[in-house]
Amino acid sequence: MAGFTERYINPFTDFGFKKLFGEEPNKDLLLDFLNELLKEEQGEIKQITYIKNEQLGSSDLDRKAIFDIYCENEKGEKFIVELQKAKQNFFKDRTLFYATFPIREQAKRADWDYQLKAVYTVAILDFVFDEDRNDVGKYRYDVKLTDIETCQVFYDKLTFIYLEMPKFNKPIEELSTRFEKWLYIIGNLHKLDRMPEKLTEKIFEKLFDVAEIANFTPDQLISYEDSLKYYRDMKNSLDTAFEEGMVKRETEIVLLMHRKGQSPTQISELTGIALAEVVAMIQTQS
Repeated sequence: MAGFTERYINPFTDFGFKKLFGEEPNKDLLLDFLNELLKEEQGEIKQITYIKNEQLGSSDLDRKAIFDIYCENEKGEKFIVELQKAKQNFFKDRTLFYATFPIREQAKRADWDYQLKAVYTVAILDFVFDEDRNDVGKYRYDVKLTDIETCQVFYDKLTFIYLEMPKFNKPIEELSTRFEKWLYIIGNLHKLDRMPEKLTEKIFEKLFDVAEIANFTPDQLISYEDSLKYYRDMKNSLDTAFEEGMVKRETEIVLLMHRKGQSPTQISELTGIALAEVVAMIQTQS
């Protein structure tokens, strides 16, 4: 088995995410994260219980859902926590669909006079939504049903929280809240070779201990290595596709400008693309 150059696991791998947040011995990590995420409206969540993460439809023909993490608190409120590694065109649709399962399971047969418990869907994203890419300072989106005219919350028991992790780039010396510390850890854990002094808190000490690859069993090492390979292969494929898409788009722009009478030198000056590359793009289409 190949050796690991990192000391700590990558939370964006399936194995890493579930190791930190989805195992019974470590559920205090998830509890602390949720408390920091939701404390302004929830107060303190005192305990959480994991629920089976595979949810079936009401019939064999219905689509099923498999959550990364599914749990409830002492009040019966439900929490879906999803890690999304790659951009997905209809990810918002998927989170809305997922939220229907904890809603439907509360329904009482032949009785419409009932009160629902709140449902929270938390999405930790390793990408940025296209529509948000220019809003570089905003990485957290809290979504509820609101009235369009008044912008007041119309229904407060259905909440979606999206965390666009690539936008969170605060250096450790600028972290001012425990929630920011959590985001820093999620985004940087696998890059660290020790626990920074600023993160010296009991809950984080446990996290770094759980995340240390040297503490894994041989079977855990194999599972993590497989999970890490899948993550890296997927990221490399996405990066390649993005680069190819950028080259294609640049070529289209160069050819359009050329057809409109711009010289290669003018195109190079206006676009910033090297003159030799501009000439090569034009020649390949001749």
